[in-house]
This record gives sequence, C-alpha cells and structure tokens, in this order.
Amino acid sequence: MESVKKQMWKNRIVTNAEILAGKPVIVGTRISVELILDCLASGWSVAEFIENYPHVSREDVLAALGFAANVIRQRSFVRDEDIKKGDNLDICP
Repeated sequence: MESVKKQMWKNRIVTNAEILAGKPVIVGTRISVELILDCLASGWSVAEFIENYPHVSREDVLAALGFAANVIRQRSFVRDEDIKKGDNLDICP
C-alpha cells in the first residue's frame, strides 16, 4: 500500500532550492505542502482550500497529505519530552 500512496504524490510534489528555499511544493506552483497542512490544521476544508487557491486540485491536496504521511512514516523527529512539555508544537499562524 505504501508504494500506491507514494505514486499518488510523487508526480505532484517537488522540491527545488530556488522555490521557497527548497520546501516541498505542488508542481508548477509556489504552494507548499506546509501551507496546505497549516490551512487544513486550522480548520479549512479541502473545498475551502481549493476555493482560495483555484489552481490547486483536490488531487494536489491529497498528494500533499500523502507526502506528509510518508515523511512522518519514514522519520522519527519529535521527541517524547518535547510533546510532554509542548515545546515548538504551535505552528499555526
């Protein structure tokens, strides 16, 4: 199943050092995976995101989610003690 999920995003998410300092973005845009995650985490629906960014498709948003899930699946980067203290976990603007 993991390879199916990767196929979902691998042609839609790219990085380029000259675009947003190399952050992962939707191909052909300056819309970062980070922006999509922040908006959805702030309560936006996928439909609201697309309404505000009409050049982004539902499949692009799902690809961003798949990419983020893959990153989290492959890397352990949050320490238990940080979670318990609540350090650096407030990323909403």
